[in-house]
Amino acid sequence: MSARVLVLGGTAWLGGAVARHALAAGHAVDCLARGVSGRVPEGARLVVGDRSTEGAYDALGAGTDPAGDRYDLVVDVSRQPGEVRGALDALADRAARWVFVSSGSVYADHSVLGGGLGGTPLPLLPPLEGDTGGPEQYGEAKVACEDAVRARRGDDALVARSGLIAGYGDPSDRFGYWVGRCALAGQDGRPLLVPASLGQGAQVLDVLDLAAWLVDAGLAGTTGTVDAYGPRRTLGEVVDVAAAVAGFDGERVVVDDDALRGAGVDEFMGPRSLALWLADPAWLGFAAHEDVSARRAGLVARPLEGTTTAALAWEREQGLHRTGRRAGLDRADELALVERLAPR
Repeated sequence: MSARVLVLGGTAWLGGAVARHALAAGHAVDCLARGVSGRVPEGARLVVGDRSTEGAYDALGAGTDPAGDRYDLVVDVSRQPGEVRGALDALADRAARWVFVSSGSVYADHSVLGGGLGGTPLPLLPPLEGDTGGPEQYGEAKVACEDAVRARRGDDALVARSGLIAGYGDPSDRFGYWVGRCALAGQDGRPLLVPASLGQGAQVLDVLDLAAWLVDAGLAGTTGTVDAYGPRRTLGEVVDVAAAVAGFDGERVVVDDDALRGAGVDEFMGPRSLALWLADPAWLGFAAHEDVSARRAGLVARPLEGTTTAALAWEREQGLHRTGRRAGLDRADELALVERLAPR
């Protein structure tokens, strides 16, 4: 049966995937957004509103028509507590179901393998005080957002603590680095640099799987807090699948973690990083969470090959030779490191 779905966002990566899945399922979809991050998916209705301003939700209607003023599901992906509180004030009583997308960054301890809901209990960061927080306060802000949702909706909400999302359209450059680099190494015939710690966790979930579950589970009435993580995998598995998908069978040069650090290579993300690489003991559990709560809540992850294939298509569109990645080494820098740190 068709439902009425409101996505608070819908023009960026995950929000757009949520809207597209809901549309494909035959639901009517409104997207409340400023409209500056991109277009809403075809078939969705854009409702222009800036959630940081007063009256942001006025264009959705003031309740004069009860039948047309309610939503079967609201999906919120914000990271700012003030925006989440404002949405709840305006819409909590007009929504049958509520889904809030949180993050595994709410946890204060990232050293534990198999931690999280259904695994080793992990402490949370203190909630952010105030309405807005910067990138360095992302986890604290998400804790405050969760608190706001529970304060207004009680147990009648689904809070999804997402881990690393991957697939086509990924703006972070993280997961796609490996399959893109394997494809490029296959073209130029030069080696691929890999870190020695390939046994560390590298846990990802396809954006399409997360989006589908958020909509379907939300409409089905799934509630509670869930660690919305994919299956536990290692970085070595990610590299192996990336090589297979890209058709790369060339040389892999293994470089010691300490040597990479000494050369100024950063871990996991950011300029001049080695994407997804984690060697700091304090962070070894960051991508090695227990996924039992996700599986119990019906979250199904596709095989890694499918996500990797989609990531390669996106990497090719962006350009395998591009420089200045948000995560990962430029190819010339990578080859210079190979010659410097692992001379043959």
